Amino acid sequence: MTDMQIRRRALGTEHALAAHLHPVLRRVYAARGIDNDLDLDLSLDRMLPVGSLEGLDAATRLLAAHRRAGRVLVIGDFDADGATSTALVVRALRAMQFAHVDFLVPNRFRFGYGLTPEIVALAATRAPSLIVTVDNGVSSVAGVEAAREIGVPVLVTDHHLPGAVLPRAEVIVNPNLPGSRFASPALAGVGVAFYLVAALAKALGEDRFRVADLLDLVALGTVADMVPLDRNNRILVSQGIKRIRAGRCVAGIRALLESAGRRQDALTAADLGFAVAPRLNAAGRLTDMSVGIACLLADQPEEAARLAGLLAKLNEERREIEQRMQLEAVGLADGLRDGEAVESLGVCLFDESWHQGVVGLVAGRIKDRLHRPVIAFARAEDGSLRGSARSVLGVNIRDALDSIATRQPGLIDKFGGHAMAAGLTLREGNLPDFKIAFAAEIGARTDPNALTGVIFSDGALSAEELCIETALALRGAGPWGQGFPEPVFDGQFTVVDARIVGGKHMKLRLDSVERGREPIDAIAFGYMGGASADANLGYGATIQLAYRLEINEFRGAERVQLNCQHLKIA
Repeated sequence: MTDMQIRRRALGTEHALAAHLHPVLRRVYAARGIDNDLDLDLSLDRMLPVGSLEGLDAATRLLAAHRRAGRVLVIGDFDADGATSTALVVRALRAMQFAHVDFLVPNRFRFGYGLTPEIVALAATRAPSLIVTVDNGVSSVAGVEAAREIGVPVLVTDHHLPGAVLPRAEVIVNPNLPGSRFASPALAGVGVAFYLVAALAKALGEDRFRVADLLDLVALGTVADMVPLDRNNRILVSQGIKRIRAGRCVAGIRALLESAGRRQDALTAADLGFAVAPRLNAAGRLTDMSVGIACLLADQPEEAARLAGLLAKLNEERREIEQRMQLEAVGLADGLRDGEAVESLGVCLFDESWHQGVVGLVAGRIKDRLHRPVIAFARAEDGSLRGSARSVLGVNIRDALDSIATRQPGLIDKFGGHAMAAGLTLREGNLPDFKIAFAAEIGARTDPNALTGVIFSDGALSAEELCIETALALRGAGPWGQGFPEPVFDGQFTVVDARIVGGKHMKLRLDSVERGREPIDAIAFGYMGGASADANLGYGATIQLAYRLEINEFRGAERVQLNCQHLKIA
């Protein structure tokens, strides 16, 4: 509907940064608000103090009371953040000699999200003395009441935004609770879980167990959940990546990296986000996240490899389902006329055949295509519609759903989530009214002219900067991610050669506008969607690129490569 725009970031005060930094890095850091060298110190002792997260003292006392004779049941979520949170707490409690620790994760198709009364009933068959939720629970009012009715206390650890009413849990640990003064509300669920077990180890005087050894799981879950990488999260992710690179990680992460063909010693946050996390998430999307958690809990390399193989097969199946659904969703979305403002500002899509575990991915793809908030719905086993929402910068999707639910009670059965992603359930008969309400809500919150795709660029690189040394400096300077984006540059190039590889990717050889240097490789993944190359993208064509500077390793040789984020024929 709208053309992608390249917008250059405002320059910061790079002169305040150390002179020994690579000059490109100085520009990149300054554009992200880094104006002193202390902000680049990602050592573990710079992490926000464990004691500064409210609720941990009460949480550790509650846990300690169930250490010797209790039965602790950890109830997680069915995504990668939930899986890493569950594995982290189970590993930590077992290492701290808790008498009995087990886990339970809802099957999304039978139970939906969170600590529901149905999950509590299932949990009761295991006779827990304490339920600990990770990456969920702050909106589970009915579930906590069900647990209270059978006499089981609940410790909620979560990071999602709370609703108007909090559950009556024994303790709630969540940096997003009203009145919290913890300096990093961006913690992922696994980050909250890490703070919990760190506080517990300190309270118990546990010296046989190193909490920092769990940072590999923290890094994976934090990157996978796409929470903003503020300084505290960058510390957690950076420390976790260092441990993985050094081989100090759980067998499951090592096996998942091997399955994905990624080098452990050269790991980046992008490898966790685009190679490891999708394999974990595939279990929760298609079957049951228990296999993913089991992979992260496995200590024997052979068992971890077996489970990683199962996850790889599930991920391939997920890709096939997603590709089909995406083609159908594109057809539905392209059927919206630009003039249909009510439909086009906030888009709702539904198809009877769609898989409810994959609608979130489809919503994200269509959001990227249309540059506006999208909700994709699938039918649940009980006949209701479950939707996954994805939003754009400037539109808080959870607040939008909250506003609709407040103004039109009964239209939405339940909802929850973040500013950029949310989930909801409604009755099929309510879908037509919800479509209108959603589009109107987005329209009221947003200037239609602002709903355009924008790629933020860190400016142009000179011909001398388009080299391996710059790419290495960028790769080693992260972790990059949500809220601290990987550097993107822009520039004009001349095409030397263009061809389709792998059926859908455009492989290019480009000349810089500055002559006298060897042509540079570039690739635009998925550029043609399997179609033949654009006839205008031939030898001598001038193109405008937004790109990431990367290193392509092929047959032992390393070459610098431009990973095209946007390509436009000039």
